[in-house]
Amino acid sequence: MTEYSVKQKNEMFNAEFFPHLNAMYNFAYRLTFNQDDANDLVQDTYLKSYRFINSFKRGTNAKAWLFRILKNSFINDFRKKAKQPAKVDYSEVESYYNSEKVDANITTDLRVETVRHMMGDEITNAMNTLAVDFRTIIILCDLEGFTYDEMSKILDIPIGTVRSRLHRARNLLKEKLQKYASSMGY
Repeated sequence: MTEYSVKQKNEMFNAEFFPHLNAMYNFAYRLTFNQDDANDLVQDTYLKSYRFINSFKRGTNAKAWLFRILKNSFINDFRKKAKQPAKVDYSEVESYYNSEKVDANITTDLRVETVRHMMGDEITNAMNTLAVDFRTIIILCDLEGFTYDEMSKILDIPIGTVRSRLHRARNLLKEKLQKYASSMGY
């Protein structure tokens, strides 16, 4: 592990890590479906990357290193939230259901409803229905352009698992888009 001065840390941080800020946000948003959660996840990733910058080997793939930190932070946060009991603000629920705006057919998963109206893109909607593991592997490979070896390191899984998961994810996406493709004449 190399010890860097504060000036070296700042220079390396600005040169190696900041250029990937948009890619980090896009990845975080695709994992969380929420702007605030994505921003928090990216901020947490950059804080951790600065804090542990001495463990980063200069000249290696900074983007892959950041993606791994982000992915691990997302998983840790997901596990932490899964163990907590659900929290409900009763006054918000009560005021909503007592209002005249209540639609009896509204979905219980508000994230799905929000994304449906924000995006209109069939491919994005189909991807968002995939399990996190499958969605992540497609994002890393097909949208971010990582190699199998880089994805293996980011996800901390063997290359064979990367290949099989990517194959399964693409097949699931293909199944979800088959009806749409037919309607478009493909």
